[in-house]
Amino acid sequence: MMDKVVASAEEAVADIPDGASLAVGGFGLCGVPAALIEALHARGTTGLETVSNNCGVDDWGLGRLLADGRIRRTVSSYVGENKEFARQYLAGELEVELTPQGTLAEKLRAGGAGIPAFYTPAGVGTQVSEGGLPRRYDAEGNVAVASPAKEVRSFGGRSYVLEESLTPDFGLVHAWKGDRHGNLVFRATAMNFNPLCAMAGKITIAEVEELVEPGGLDPAQVHVPGIFVQRVVHTGPGEKRIEKRTVAQPKES
Repeated sequence: MMDKVVASAEEAVADIPDGASLAVGGFGLCGVPAALIEALHARGTTGLETVSNNCGVDDWGLGRLLADGRIRRTVSSYVGENKEFARQYLAGELEVELTPQGTLAEKLRAGGAGIPAFYTPAGVGTQVSEGGLPRRYDAEGNVAVASPAKEVRSFGGRSYVLEESLTPDFGLVHAWKGDRHGNLVFRATAMNFNPLCAMAGKITIAEVEELVEPGGLDPAQVHVPGIFVQRVVHTGPGEKRIEKRTVAQPKES
């Protein structure tokens, strides 16, 4: 069906079951599909595995799901802005697969392109390739689950580690503009991980600030073609947060 628009964020996420895996766009607080996350939170969906650059902050984005114990496992590259994340991880309540940021991006891109695995130099000679990174602790603070060793091969005299791609059950993304066919345009740095998550998700749901009719987007400016997107919901611009606000002191006159 060419018209992929659904009436609400609640309807868009209604079939996401407990235990689903989600690729979630955003970087810090920029380009986060907050309306879809809030709708999922309101449904009470739990046991989720998230794939995202970071896991939100304590009171917003994926942090909302995390705070209520809805996320069982996350694949992320940066998690330093969420105190509840640290508490759950160290208490053995959350499994964490830390992944180099560029590798995470390529895992999603390759998954969307149908490439099952790839070699990269990132992480060679570290616990990323050699294994042993703590993924889950037990209640006593001992490592209960550690990362496995990965295959390393030499190409052209340089070592590379084999990384498997990601194809989560759903992709949740935030776009500036979208049309009824699912074509998406992202604005400035809000592009970040959103196109990659849109590609990787088996079912991708896009919240858009502005919904236009087919033909309303310049084809040369489309960042994600509609073939990757199954649902579109018009949410408006929503709240735009600033992660760290720095204010200069006024100069003395």
